[in-house]
Amino acid sequence: MQLGLVGLGKMGGNMAQRLRSDGHEVIGYDRNPESNRSAASLEEMVAALSAPRVVWVMVPSGAPTRATIADLAKVLEAGDLIIDGGNSRYTDDQMHAKDLVEQGIKYVDAGVSGGVWGLTEGYALMVGGDDDAVAMAQPIFDSLKPAGAGGFVHAGPVGAGHFTKMVHNGIEYGMMQAYAEGYELLQATDLVPSPDAVFSSWQQGTVIRSWLLDLLVLAVADDPGLEQVRGYAQDSGEGRWTIEAAIEHAVPMPVITAALFARFASRQTESPAMKVIAALRNQFGGHAVGTAGSTTDVPVS
Repeated sequence: MQLGLVGLGKMGGNMAQRLRSDGHEVIGYDRNPESNRSAASLEEMVAALSAPRVVWVMVPSGAPTRATIADLAKVLEAGDLIIDGGNSRYTDDQMHAKDLVEQGIKYVDAGVSGGVWGLTEGYALMVGGDDDAVAMAQPIFDSLKPAGAGGFVHAGPVGAGHFTKMVHNGIEYGMMQAYAEGYELLQATDLVPSPDAVFSSWQQGTVIRSWLLDLLVLAVADDPGLEQVRGYAQDSGEGRWTIEAAIEHAVPMPVITAALFARFASRQTESPAMKVIAALRNQFGGHAVGTAGSTTDVPVS
């Protein structure tokens, strides 16, 4: 089938390639003129599609996605379908669907997992929307998903796709943090000479084997001990949204919350909170305090 695809970055470009290899016609548009685009504007892309049109938006979440959907609403017609496959917040999906329904334009939100491996391995898809809207794009979903019965779920109405992906990414935060803490503990002892070899051995026969573990083994194979990697981790937003949703629904999430806060800590070269603690220990107990800029260990006191 035909698909208009807006956004041809790492994910979008690979998705276009996977779809074309499975026989679909993809009319791609990206603002970057150096991208592998087949249309020079949204208008040109839409004009190349036969009604009813299906357009997949794969741009950064937030303002870029909202602006793209607003621009598409001006050139699409009743009966057409917009799919947001970025990392949007589920509340944005509900807003978009409400605005578009007045024009008769259908809307589906699709949480997509797979990263740079999706081109060959397939993408896990979590979609939200009405049954007829999802059915309209099902051939696209079938080509993008991994082979086999898994890898795709119609999670519920509009918003359910990105809500599900949000929870998925929250779980991912917790799993990565657990691997990271275990790796650090193995490195901290002289008893285990090669934490890298230990993690590699865990790929078979253990209950903690996973694709994330496989990826970590690949990482340490390229960079033993991760000597070339800076211990600084960003967050794309879904971890924060997961915790906000947990608060809203009174669901305890200590592991995912701690994993998010660990990322915040990774960005601090100097911790203001730890300065307060050091100063208080000095005030009430006369404990030693390090000086700003010094790398010398403070003696235990």
